[in-house]
Amino acid sequence: MRDRLPVGLQHWMGTFVTIGEILLIVLLAWALRLMVHRLIRRVNAKYNLPPHALPGARRVAGMLINAAALLLILQRLGVSGTVLWTAFSGFAAVGAVAFFAAWSVLSNIFCMILIFSTNPFRIDDHIEVLENGEKPGFKGRVIDINLIFTTLEEIAHDPAGGQSATGTVLQIPNSLFFQRAMRRWRGNESSVLRRLVTPTKESPEA
Repeated sequence: MRDRLPVGLQHWMGTFVTIGEILLIVLLAWALRLMVHRLIRRVNAKYNLPPHALPGARRVAGMLINAAALLLILQRLGVSGTVLWTAFSGFAAVGAVAFFAAWSVLSNIFCMILIFSTNPFRIDDHIEVLENGEKPGFKGRVIDINLIFTTLEEIAHDPAGGQSATGTVLQIPNSLFFQRAMRRWRGNESSVLRRLVTPTKESPEA
């Protein structure tokens, strides 16, 4: 039926169809972003992720959806698939280099997600990261868990018989918790502090 229309009208019909397809792609990308953002909020509510992790996840998801929509729009505008594939390969290569360059940072972010999903410890828990089964390691009260570090507040023994915070903190990379053994104390505050500040007795020499 389109062939029966005048040549000028056929040209405008093709233009209108292309514009309609572009608008449809934009609409679908917008709807997909809303769905992904809603899914991210549900995951955040279920696993109680830190507040600053939510905007980052939304930003990454939005960038991926926008990039896919842009490629589809360019394809509908007549850009060659070979050109698109070459551009995509170039961006993928740059992204791979950046990924390996930032591997240590990304591993800490991934370990932060594992900490909140597997729940080996929580805020206000008292933990100790051991070098091995015998040597004492980093220990204190967990006061913060962010994308890169877990912050421990050190506890000191007061000569008068009490225990108190030293005012110093330890910032431990999140990935370290999956490379070392960890001790976690349970119980009331006083008993936990007493165990934290009591030095480990050395075994008598033979």
